[in-house]
Amino acid sequence: MPPQSPEVPAWFTRAVAAQPEAGSLTWAGTEINFLMWGPGDTPGVVLIHGGGAHAHWWDHIAPFLATEQRVVAVDLSGHGDSGHRDTYSLDQWSGEVLAAAKAGGIAGRPVLVGHSMGGMVALRAASSFPDELEAIVVVDTPIGYLTPEDRAARDHAAFGPLRRYRTEAEAIARFRLIPPQEQALPYVLQHIAARSVRPVAGGWSWKFDPEIFGRNSLDPESLFALRCSTTLVRAERGLLTAEMCAHVRLADGRPAPVLEIPEASHHVMIDQPLTLVTALRALLVNQRYA
Repeated sequence: MPPQSPEVPAWFTRAVAAQPEAGSLTWAGTEINFLMWGPGDTPGVVLIHGGGAHAHWWDHIAPFLATEQRVVAVDLSGHGDSGHRDTYSLDQWSGEVLAAAKAGGIAGRPVLVGHSMGGMVALRAASSFPDELEAIVVVDTPIGYLTPEDRAARDHAAFGPLRRYRTEAEAIARFRLIPPQEQALPYVLQHIAARSVRPVAGGWSWKFDPEIFGRNSLDPESLFALRCSTTLVRAERGLLTAEMCAHVRLADGRPAPVLEIPEASHHVMIDQPLTLVTALRALLVNQRYA
């Protein structure tokens, strides 16, 4: 392990040093890549990134969840190191997630944890395949509204045609969060940025496919009468409001429970990662012994 920089805490260095296994599968004609931590053939969790993101957004989170269970972080098609499609949909992505859970060594029904757009994927999976899931956790997804990535793409403020940069360092330096937030741990941001670029002819560019933002959105029926355990996680300074939370209902008509992370902005794993870990650990233990 390299010497610890005083600006980078030991917990982060240890977490990202826990190198995951890499796996892949072909689903609906496209290669889907994923990362795995923890013991295989055990109950487990699938971590689903947001729009334009990738599995490595969870590198410093997953090892804390993987001591006694399998943890799989998936690159949805059009993201990260997975293949691209002609068109994208929440239905396709939810199918990819369930396939990755099985191929990644999770025994039985997985828990899905989705951030931002990944929360929409989790909700669609819960609506379409409730009997195949143990539970879902939706992290700061603006329910009923465009995600910030979708809005930025629609308004041509970001995620347009991919730019090419001369060097890897130049591309990494151009990495920005959408939506922007003042609170961000620089070492987490740097780790994610360095894994968001790829070599292309004549330089470096981003890994995501700009066409991902043309996919379908959640229909209202996806939020009603959810038949698997559902928890909403709000970032105090994020995008998921109390009014949005009220639209998500369980099968018995009760609103889904809500957990708020204090002082967190939308990209919770970048500004309040250990608090997010604590919240997810508590939810998973509660689910296991429910």
